[in-house]
Amino acid sequence: MEKLFDRVALSCSKITTNLYSTSFSLGIRSLAKKYHDPIYAIYGFVRFADEIVDTFHEYDKALLLAEFKKETYKAIDLKISLNPILHSFQLAVNKYNIDKESIESFLYSMEMDLNPYLYDRSTFEKYILGSAEVVGLMCLRVFCEGDDAKYQLLKPQAMRLGAAYQKINFLRDMKADYFSLGRAYFPHLKIENFDDASKREIELEIDADFKEGLQGIRNLPKGTRFGVYVSFVYYYSLFTKIRKIPASQVLQERIRIPNLKKYALIVTCFFKHKLNLI
Repeated sequence: MEKLFDRVALSCSKITTNLYSTSFSLGIRSLAKKYHDPIYAIYGFVRFADEIVDTFHEYDKALLLAEFKKETYKAIDLKISLNPILHSFQLAVNKYNIDKESIESFLYSMEMDLNPYLYDRSTFEKYILGSAEVVGLMCLRVFCEGDDAKYQLLKPQAMRLGAAYQKINFLRDMKADYFSLGRAYFPHLKIENFDDASKREIELEIDADFKEGLQGIRNLPKGTRFGVYVSFVYYYSLFTKIRKIPASQVLQERIRIPNLKKYALIVTCFFKHKLNLI
């Protein structure tokens, strides 16, 4: 019966991923099958925490997040939880030795979102670390399957890739983050001063992150390389689209990649992967 409960819990994480993120779901399905469940589990955990601080405005979000955090560590220590998202997450944490420092860093970034403020470079980097870089490191622990030497080798590049993805999310969601949630993440940037010059400065930073992250993708284990490359190409396509528009337009609309375009990108990625052109 315990194995059946594990399957139910993991199914909940998969459903959560599929319903919340088309692009992330496509990336996971492009990984070797053995990686699907633990990556769904990580996404489900991250998504639920993010949902608390981004969506549940009519509730005491600080209390909900504190309870979620307490139940997370309890699940990891007991190796079971009746919350299916936390149960599937603890399965991944305990099997792949995901360190609690990464989990703590992620949850701290979620706590930062409870009280939005003007970020400086130090707090911005701390937020990026917790909200994106350590999530990439959790996935990397799964991909390396206990090979710590491989993990340490790829760690810096995985962090840069996660940072690139998050900064693109910040650009894409700038309008909603500021006007709906009162957040402006880029350091020292006031929304009324966001112009083409400041946008270009952010884009140069993202481009450098991407270049470093791509080097890491090339050295990933074989069963993971294609799936991570799919996510890279999706985000780079989104980045390219954002680059082509003025700063004023970024503040007016949320830039998207249509689903048909996403599927076309996967086909392109597949042939590049097969021909060793990554």
